[in-house]
Amino acid sequence: MNMESPIRRKLGSSNLMLSPIGLGCWQFSGGKGMLGNYWPSLPKDVVLDIVRTSLDGGINWFDTAEFYGGGQSEQMLASVLKEIDSPQSKQAHIATKWWPALRTARSIGTTIGVRLQMLDNRTIHLHQVHQPYSFSSVASEMNEMAKLVKKGQIENVGISNYSAANMREADRALKEHGLRLVSNQVKYSLLNRRIEQNGILDTANELGIAIIAYSPLEQGILSGKFHRNEDLVRAIKGPRKWSSGFRASGLKKSWPLIETLEELAVKYDASPTQVALNWMIHAQGESIFAIPGATKVKHAEENVKAMNFSLTQSEMDAISDASWAVLKK
Repeated sequence: MNMESPIRRKLGSSNLMLSPIGLGCWQFSGGKGMLGNYWPSLPKDVVLDIVRTSLDGGINWFDTAEFYGGGQSEQMLASVLKEIDSPQSKQAHIATKWWPALRTARSIGTTIGVRLQMLDNRTIHLHQVHQPYSFSSVASEMNEMAKLVKKGQIENVGISNYSAANMREADRALKEHGLRLVSNQVKYSLLNRRIEQNGILDTANELGIAIIAYSPLEQGILSGKFHRNEDLVRAIKGPRKWSSGFRASGLKKSWPLIETLEELAVKYDASPTQVALNWMIHAQGESIFAIPGATKVKHAEENVKAMNFSLTQSEMDAISDASWAVLKK
């Protein structure tokens, strides 16, 4: 699908103009590593078609990480972008992440060469600290990130899974280098709205920090397909099938929200997935970016089409009310 005027919005205080939906690339891990085996290994031709479909539909950025298969996701992404060899693939923006566990902040600088190598020396437009757990302070991590910006090895600094207090600390540390914290990547969906209650969203809005929502579809639960066919749950490969949302009790609990999404999907000739993503990228103005994954081309097509319509305010309110009703059960 080709979009004549792709939607772009500014990522926080950066100069990056990104599509409100990017492609999460966790599933490109080749089934390797602790996090990589969460998904089945995807053949390269499937990955290529997923990325091409995303690019053709107006998605212009991809989120990967060192810990996704120990660099396998980064390597696969760079390889297929090179093979596609189109204006869109050459201009694609890359976000990746440094894994902090059992490391000090110094590792940020000593491992950046590997990140660049895995990404075939593509520009790292956004480098993020994957988790708030390392042997170093937030300030130390940001100081190391700032060094990479000054050396031209990365363009912008982000974090992931950081609390509101740590967001402030990271932004303060970067300000000392003439920089700002650009984003915080957190779990956020209609079935997980904790950032609206724990200060993260308020702090992001106050400081002009973008929120990048991962798992915006709760690993596919918001598609409704598992509610209508529980055999699909049993067919899931990997540990995600054991999460509470996929249990019979979890599916029963979220069913009223699925019904609301399905009703609106009929109106917009869309799917529940697309309605859920559309809510995500519009409910908080332009401050939220979503990074759904895709293990099939049809998933990438769904992601793209989610940007091509707009819910009314009353419809977004109805979805929100249905969401809170589920979460308060």
